[in-house]
Amino acid sequence: MPPAVSTRPGLRLRDPHDREILRLAVPAFGALVAEPLYLLADSAIVGHLGTPQLAALGLAGTAIQTLVGLFVFLAYATTASVARQLGAGDMRTALRFGVDGLWLALGLGVALALLGVLVAPTVVDAFDPSPAVHGHAVTYLRVAVLGMPGLLLTFAGTGVLRGLQDTRTPLWIAACSYLGNIVLNVTFVYGLGWGIAGSAWGTVLAQTGGAIALGVVVVRGARRHGASLRPDLAGIRASAHAGVPLLVRTLTLRVAILAATYVATSLGDTALAAHQVAFTLWSTLAFALDAIAIAGQAIVGRYLGAADVARARAATRRMIEWGVAAGAVFGVVMVLARPLYVSLFTRDLDVQALLASVVLLFLVFEPVAGVVFVLDGVLIGAGDGRYLAYAGVWTLVAFLPLAGLVLLTHGGLVALWWAFGGFMVARLVTLVVRIRGNQWLVTGPDAKTRSHA
Repeated sequence: MPPAVSTRPGLRLRDPHDREILRLAVPAFGALVAEPLYLLADSAIVGHLGTPQLAALGLAGTAIQTLVGLFVFLAYATTASVARQLGAGDMRTALRFGVDGLWLALGLGVALALLGVLVAPTVVDAFDPSPAVHGHAVTYLRVAVLGMPGLLLTFAGTGVLRGLQDTRTPLWIAACSYLGNIVLNVTFVYGLGWGIAGSAWGTVLAQTGGAIALGVVVVRGARRHGASLRPDLAGIRASAHAGVPLLVRTLTLRVAILAATYVATSLGDTALAAHQVAFTLWSTLAFALDAIAIAGQAIVGRYLGAADVARARAATRRMIEWGVAAGAVFGVVMVLARPLYVSLFTRDLDVQALLASVVLLFLVFEPVAGVVFVLDGVLIGAGDGRYLAYAGVWTLVAFLPLAGLVLLTHGGLVALWWAFGGFMVARLVTLVVRIRGNQWLVTGPDAKTRSHA
């Protein structure tokens, strides 16, 4: 049995949950940050090609992140189901669930790659960019979508290992992929003179290599514990069905982000370029904060699988404290360090000034984001996807009028980011309301016996 848990407030590292949270969250931090670091590296490299190229990367990157984000359930749902089986003591079934997730990810990734190549111009047209931006955005998007199979396989493979309480292996693989991404991008963009297309090719190759490495690790584990590697249509359908509520939840988040990008596009190339960098920085911090949420998925899933409600609640309280503290620290650091990093992304002084103004808002909303991401992860780990789907719809309904107001009044990029902060506050309210109740605390290896939200 784990040691007795102290639930008194305060960030005391002597709390037993601190050791468990840090053991999972610290490696998860590095692995999670790898994906936005791909975009940060792309932004720094492409930004020196010119403002139109940087703005194009903003559009294409948003589209890619939307596609990828819609299928993040491949990681989250897999983590929750594998962790529950682990808590119930059934390693073979846990890995069988993981293999089903890998097959589902591969099928979806291939389909998305084929579709993306065909509809790339239509997607870019929907943002109505300037002619200088349009061609670069289409070029980048058509190459980048070829990385969809690798990206989705990475999600699924990472989810399996997280559910097994292993966040170190994904960290090492992500670190190697990130370093490879930098080397390939610099080589293709500057060494071979491929421009923005070279950045996309470098990222695709690096992501695919990481996916192969994760797949090898999961397959070896499945063989060791006697789990079948064959495609199981029933299991794949079950994995897809379990992910539908999380797909809806993620869709609402992506619609909000797309709406913000659309408004930024209407404000001009300078605002769009600054928004692209600001949102990439925000996403990087979001993934960093989400490391605690990943720990929440794995820990809460395992505790509920073992029918230990008391420790599930105690761990949740502790992770909320960590989320607030981490968010506050990130906000302060980003504001104070602006002179060190703003000029790295562009030589355009107007873009630099606007970016510096937007980053000031991080000080206000990063602590809010810290709690939001933690509670989101806890409810995902509990298998409470249906509530998250409903809550996502309500928060989107709250945000769209705010974004529309900025669009109609030409309020500017800073006003747009205040509206986005309102979206985060709305998410916070819906999550706190849920976590204070008991409906999310369903125990045992199967989370299907859930009350309606």
